[in-house]
Amino acid sequence: MKKFLAALAAGTMLSATPAIAQDARATFTGPRVEAIVGWDTSRSGSSVDDETTRDLDQSVNGLLYGGGIGFDFAADENFVVGVEAEMTDSTAKSDTDTIPNTFNLGRVETGRDIYVGGRAGFIVGQNMLIYAKGGYTNARYNLAGTDGTVNLNQRIDTDGWRVGAGVEMAVSTNAFAKIEYRYSKYGEAEFDFNGETPDSSRFRIDTDRHQVVASVGVRF
Repeated sequence: MKKFLAALAAGTMLSATPAIAQDARATFTGPRVEAIVGWDTSRSGSSVDDETTRDLDQSVNGLLYGGGIGFDFAADENFVVGVEAEMTDSTAKSDTDTIPNTFNLGRVETGRDIYVGGRAGFIVGQNMLIYAKGGYTNARYNLAGTDGTVNLNQRIDTDGWRVGAGVEMAVSTNAFAKIEYRYSKYGEAEFDFNGETPDSSRFRIDTDRHQVVASVGVRF
C-alpha cells in the first residue's frame, strides 16, 4: 500500500509539472494592449557634447505618455519572443527662460514618437518575465521660436533605433504591469512642411534619448 501511495504521489507531481510550465507560458503569450507613462529626456549626442560651459543645458526633459500593442509567442518552455508597436508623446521642451540651451536641433518641444520592434525574454517563476527589446523609432520634434512678430512652428521627423530592457509582472491571468528602460539614437531627419510643400532632403543629426517608463495592460 505504501509503495502504491508513493508511486501515485510521484505520478501526480510529474503530471503537474508540464501543467505549471504551460500555465506560465500562457500568462505571457498572446495579444496585449497597454498604457504607458514615464520620464523622457532628449539630448545632444556625443559629437556635439559640451560639458565645459557652466549652466549649459543640453537636454529637454518631460513626461512621456501613450499606448502600445503587441503579440508574444512561446518559443520554448521558459522563453518568449514577441512583436510590438507604440505611439507616445512627451511634454519635454527647451527651457527658454534662464538657462542657455544648445540642444542640437535648436529650441524644440518633443512630439509624437512611433516605435515598431520586437522583444525576447525568459519566464522566471510563475509571474515574472525579464526581457530585452529593440527596433525602429520615428520621433517628431517641433521647432519653436519667435522674432517678436512672427512665431515659428515647424516639424522635424527623425529616424533612429531603440534598445531596452525591462521586467513584466503578471498581476492576474490577463493583467500585467511592467517597468522598462529604453535608449534611442537618432541619426537622420527631415523637415516635415505643412500643406503641399514637399518635405526637405534628409540630413544628419546626433540626438540621444533616454526613457524610464511604467506600463499596465491586459492580454486577450
